[in-house]
Amino acid sequence: PLVCITGQVASHLLGSDAFQETDIIGISTPVTKWNHQITKASEIPEIMAKAFYIAKSGRPGPVLIDITKDAQFEEFDFQYKKCTGVRSYIPIPKTDGATVVEAAKLINAAKKPMIVWGQGIILSEAEDQLKAVIEKAGIPSTWTILGASAIPTSHPLNMGMVGMHGNYAPNKLTNECDVLIAIGMRFDDRVTGDLNKYAKQAKIIHFEIDPAEIDKNVKTDVAVLGDAKASLTQLLPLLEENSHKEWLQKFKDLYAIEFKKVIENDLYPTKERLTMGEVINEINNQSKGEAAIVSDVGQHQMVACRYAKFNQTKSNITSGGLGTMGFALPAAIGAKMAAPERDVVAIIGDGGYQMNIQELGTIFQTKVPVKIVVLNNEFLGMVRQWQQLFFDKRYASTEMVNPNFVAIAEGYYIEAKRVTKREELSGAIKEMMACKDAYFLEVCVEKEGNVFPMIPSGSSVSDVRLS
Repeated sequence: PLVCITGQVASHLLGSDAFQETDIIGISTPVTKWNHQITKASEIPEIMAKAFYIAKSGRPGPVLIDITKDAQFEEFDFQYKKCTGVRSYIPIPKTDGATVVEAAKLINAAKKPMIVWGQGIILSEAEDQLKAVIEKAGIPSTWTILGASAIPTSHPLNMGMVGMHGNYAPNKLTNECDVLIAIGMRFDDRVTGDLNKYAKQAKIIHFEIDPAEIDKNVKTDVAVLGDAKASLTQLLPLLEENSHKEWLQKFKDLYAIEFKKVIENDLYPTKERLTMGEVINEINNQSKGEAAIVSDVGQHQMVACRYAKFNQTKSNITSGGLGTMGFALPAAIGAKMAAPERDVVAIIGDGGYQMNIQELGTIFQTKVPVKIVVLNNEFLGMVRQWQQLFFDKRYASTEMVNPNFVAIAEGYYIEAKRVTKREELSGAIKEMMACKDAYFLEVCVEKEGNVFPMIPSGSSVSDVRLS
């Protein structure tokens, strides 16, 4: 949830193209859950209460409040009343118990069930309920990029990430499962690939809080509307205990193939240059899986989400559906302020880092002790990978000519180091994690490394490539 407060010209100048006037209400309407323009100070308490209620309730989302200059200057007798409801706005639809029973019957009868959970689990704080359902029914379970960390990565039924750069087994077996249970996810195109070839053999159960998402992309057999925590609580006693050992073994067998062809080379490379994967692996070793990882957008994001170890929920913070480069640095500042007791590590590429590099000034001023790791491959790596694989290596506007990142960080009095050799990596990350202040670490990685597995755009999830 997000509440944005913007300033506007005085109300008598609205519509006159006055200096710095912008129709921010019109501009923001397509991308906000609600917006409102305040022209009188007396509106502020009610509108602010309503803004925070709408932003936080139901399916959370951004709200924008625009306040004209004259309203900002007005004085009035302030009284605040908490908003507890808005007419015609139903944040959480009532769950139909019959749909939960129907879902339980399909799950109990399934021979090859598979769960895909998304951020809805974290937003509804349904981690314990999800874990209980998975363990009782013995269902191999996978996650979307924003669902990562809801269940520890070490859990024996956590089969990894689905989607374009997700794990081999869950992508392949999406088109072999007989019941697919989607919980708090929206069947985004990065997850589904070609919708005409997505899980056509399976019965689809969709647990979802937003009615607009039901049947939007994937036709469901059973839709369970409501808050995930409440719905899973109702589901749990209806499930039969099961294990699905043979089905689970299929995931393990495919993981072994992925490990041999991809993971081993990423995490334990023998090549001369450092890989992104081994950097994430060393952060795991030093943090013991307790750090909150904030990733930007690009190759490093996929590597971080694939390989980071998470022991607790709300540990993976990244830009998902919008994919905004420059996200990680300011987001890491916010994450550290929200959870000062936790180590917060920002994983950023050399391209995205420069889109919000000025936030080093905020770190310098506020003294917020974030750890910043720039994986520098001197390319806009994800775009370069596509240019290599699908455009005959015709590199256009993807090679970076970078500044001295260490000197820039030191200019803001932030401790900084540059790593170019494998033997330097462990000590540098140990030093970074031990530092009580902000720390900048640049790691120079291989220039033309690619992220696999990969589902080519427009292909079926079962066409996932390992090279």
